[in-house]
Amino acid sequence: MKTLIDPGHALARGLLAIRTQYQVPESFPPEVLAAAEAAARRTPAEHLDRTAEPFVTLDPASSTDLDQAFSIQTAGGDLLLRYAIADVAWFVGDGDPIDTEAWRRGETLYLPDGKAPLYPPVLSQGAASLLPDGPRPAVIFTVRVAGDGAVTLDGAERALIRSRAKLAYDSVSEADLPTGFTELSRRIAAAETARGAARVDPPDQEVSAAGGGAYQLAFRPRLAAEDQNAALSLATNMAVADTLVSHHTGLFRVMAVPDARAIARLRNTARAYRLDWPDAQSLDDYARTLDAADPHEAAFMLAIRRAGQGASYTPYRDGVKPWHAAMAATYAHVTAPLRRLADRYVVEATLAIANGRPVPDTVAAAFETLPKVMAKAEARGGDIDRAVIDLAEAVMLSSDIGERFDAVVTDANDRGARIQLCEAPVVVRVPATGVAPGDAVRVRLSTVDVDKRSVTFERIG
Repeated sequence: MKTLIDPGHALARGLLAIRTQYQVPESFPPEVLAAAEAAARRTPAEHLDRTAEPFVTLDPASSTDLDQAFSIQTAGGDLLLRYAIADVAWFVGDGDPIDTEAWRRGETLYLPDGKAPLYPPVLSQGAASLLPDGPRPAVIFTVRVAGDGAVTLDGAERALIRSRAKLAYDSVSEADLPTGFTELSRRIAAAETARGAARVDPPDQEVSAAGGGAYQLAFRPRLAAEDQNAALSLATNMAVADTLVSHHTGLFRVMAVPDARAIARLRNTARAYRLDWPDAQSLDDYARTLDAADPHEAAFMLAIRRAGQGASYTPYRDGVKPWHAAMAATYAHVTAPLRRLADRYVVEATLAIANGRPVPDTVAAAFETLPKVMAKAEARGGDIDRAVIDLAEAVMLSSDIGERFDAVVTDANDRGARIQLCEAPVVVRVPATGVAPGDAVRVRLSTVDVDKRSVTFERIG
């Protein structure tokens, strides 16, 4: 998709409207801020001292809410990933004002003009964030990664750590990273391939600040360091999930495979992008061949991500194996407690199990209520993301009214046809009869309403 520059500030006005429509919090109630200030002044007394270990963080350069730090050690043919996670539960007490507000929010909301954090910045971007400006309380998970990429949780402990460096995806070099980082990532990727995982990590379609109050819409390609770093989180999340299942408790991330109708729509979308997806090749196998550097393949990767039924949370149930189809594994979220409410409770459960203690009753009870809370939070976050993209697309197309576009029908019913533009990742409905999925059509952009974040096309051939 072409880059959009917004000198007229239509996006800025639209973003304000989105914040109002979805009731994005501007700040925190005074009692929550006061409680966070008090929590930030607490001095850890029961954490082990691991400040001598060479932990580092790796994130986008602008990030300040740092959930994870890591170091890597060797143990014979295995690698030991020491993954430190922000110890949010040490700062936040059950039922205190910070906790109550976090349950209302569920997760951090991200918009191009700023985020609405799950926890007050004095914690999420300060005392609880694993920044390299002093010791921080953390929970360290020790994950053993075998030569074939198999992972097991060797232990978990509360400890003080000191990050040696705040590394950034776009500037990190191999010399900056712990020895074994690349090999560990390779092992995890090889294990994904072996078990038939179908994770698709397209470049993000995002609206970002362009300076001078303007914004731009563009694809942000995923960098190699970003994919390698994701392998560390994946290893930890899988090791934790296996531990929880073996102890008949936990909260898991589950996802079903795309159904036959979704697969059929994707094949038509591939035709729209002029991609060669062999009829005999499965979606999983084809997805692994895609190159995010190619704009059409990157757009198709986005289509794959949006085609499934989506991931959700579920508590442990006897006799039911929680399964994440894209990961081809049992999977949990544990590595982002500053940004996701559920992770705090998974951290606490795993910490208890690893140290021979029962899972706290408050944590077990939370596993039953968190799926609904997280579903609501994710739905709002998804609505906001879509509204931002719709807004940006409307602004982008506002100067193209009357222009003609090639498109392919991806779905059709008595209400019309859903079409995919061939030169942009834009999917819209048009009134059309006598068409079938896979048909090529020609459309004209007839109206654009930036305030309503809508565009309409008419079929002309």
